[in-house]
Amino acid sequence: MFRKIVAILMFVSFVAMSTSGLLMFVINRTSFTLQMHPVHKVFGLVLVLTALAHITLNFRSLRAHAKARAAAITGAMLVVALVGLYAVAMSNSVPADTAAALDALAQKAEQQMEGQ
Repeated sequence: MFRKIVAILMFVSFVAMSTSGLLMFVINRTSFTLQMHPVHKVFGLVLVLTALAHITLNFRSLRAHAKARAAAITGAMLVVALVGLYAVAMSNSVPADTAAALDALAQKAEQQMEGQ
């Protein structure tokens, strides 16, 4: 029963994350991103938790899949891409005064949206 619950939670959270992410990508406005932020944030957490449960429940199978050369190479390439993108993102810092102003504006907008 636990596996079934994990599978359904993972599916629904994947749908929520992918649709909210795609909407934020297509409707590239900060105001819309702020609107979608709660959905994306909550279901992102659910997706991470269910993915960890999925990995735990299927670890032997995943390890067996990783032994296939094509799967190992694909996984390695994705890890390199992920690390590279994180490196680029982390080295592209926003100036402290701009970041503080943006954070304050975002917090104010979120508080106003909660008060509606």
